[in-house]
Amino acid sequence: MILELDCGNSFLKWRLFSGDGRCILPVHVADGLEALRAQLQQSRASVSFVRMVSVRADEETEEISAAISRLLDCPVALALPSMELAGVSNGYLDYQRLGMDRWLAIVAAYNVAREACLVIDLGTAVTVDWIDAEGRHLGGYICPGIPSLRQQLQSHTQRIRYDPGHGGSLGDLSPGRSTAEAVERGCLLMLRAYIESQVARAVQVLGKDAAIYVTGGDGALVDGLASVRHVPDLVFRGLALACPVEV
Repeated sequence: MILELDCGNSFLKWRLFSGDGRCILPVHVADGLEALRAQLQQSRASVSFVRMVSVRADEETEEISAAISRLLDCPVALALPSMELAGVSNGYLDYQRLGMDRWLAIVAAYNVAREACLVIDLGTAVTVDWIDAEGRHLGGYICPGIPSLRQQLQSHTQRIRYDPGHGGSLGDLSPGRSTAEAVERGCLLMLRAYIESQVARAVQVLGKDAAIYVTGGDGALVDGLASVRHVPDLVFRGLALACPVEV
């Protein structure tokens, strides 16, 4: 089996695939290396190949890679920055500075669409990347996501203290009648307006047929937006292109 591992800023996400491309275990989330070890041992999976992407510091990435290699007794292929991959050219002035999770999502989206596309990743940060019909990455934007906006308010205002779980449903955008509702819905409306403006600009610049892909843990932010395709595993799809199985 193949283990796919995404080492994000906050969590370690992983899933298992068979050699013929069937998903054996859907995405699991671990909050650290020890939790990941425990989950993998509990799965009792016979893994022969690991592919991994990481946005963490080099030292921590190497620690995770070595630990997984020892635990599973198999090689770990690490996705690395590149100027070009699977028909997509990196648009950063210094291609090595583009986050690997963004790069893999960009590559995956273009390989799915084969046309101009917009890639929106909704996580701790919100990233937006533009790709033209020839597979050229035109650059992108980064802004705080819901967790970051919430943390900023709680860190810099003395009276905003609340449990985020009391913010109510993401689908309810009526004025908040508690601090939790007011903050959660205010942040949601701010980000939805930002995403809508990005989609509108992409249609103008890339063309009305441009594909709009959304990934990341806060994908519910775009529920109900027309023409948006929610693809939770874009980074994993790009990882498969960056690290094909060794024969």
